Amino acid sequence: MTPHADTPHQTTPPIEELLAGYAAGTLPPNLHKLVAAHLHLRPESRAFVRAIEQIGGQALEAMPCAPMPDRDRKLEAIFAAAERPIEIRQPPQCAVLPPPLCVLTGRRLDQIPWRLRLPGVREFRLPEDADGSEATLYWIKAGKTIPSHTHEGSEVTLVLSGGFSDSTGHYERGDVAIADAEVDHHPKADEGPDCICFAVTDAPLRLTGPIARFVRRLTGR
Repeated sequence: MTPHADTPHQTTPPIEELLAGYAAGTLPPNLHKLVAAHLHLRPESRAFVRAIEQIGGQALEAMPCAPMPDRDRKLEAIFAAAERPIEIRQPPQCAVLPPPLCVLTGRRLDQIPWRLRLPGVREFRLPEDADGSEATLYWIKAGKTIPSHTHEGSEVTLVLSGGFSDSTGHYERGDVAIADAEVDHHPKADEGPDCICFAVTDAPLRLTGPIARFVRRLTGR
């Protein structure tokens, strides 16, 4: 959930803001699934979510009741819907992908059609959310370093297997790394098992460092 090292001050929102947004139901779908997967992998975070939900429940109880137009008709519709059988589909079982991500992808890890992004880096992009955010699964070869980059918006990354380190710390399975335009980093996958991550971004990344300078020389931009 947090970096496994002393980290410099960041202006990115802490994990608690994501957990609070999850409890309040205000996160976009892909980010909601990311936090749900984090909670599956890190049960210790569930206490914070339960506390936020209790505060919200108490606030609702304290609110004055308001009249509901067509109350009887709406209740009949609710009860009628409850009587209809609901088909519950079990998500595929996968040792790496938590159930919320299996539901989102609709498949196990070994069924995913990976696409080569960079040497040693494969990706699988999911459909864009209504808010414009993108969700991507990454498979990064052990020991591989990602080119230096920053972000025009935010990037929230959940580690599913292996781990990686960057300027903000070290992250392992179940940890969530949060980066934004204030973070310029070049993550490096740990040695050992390959690093598999699920990332949600709300804006494109921007290359920095030597590779960015090389690209600018080629393109003249």
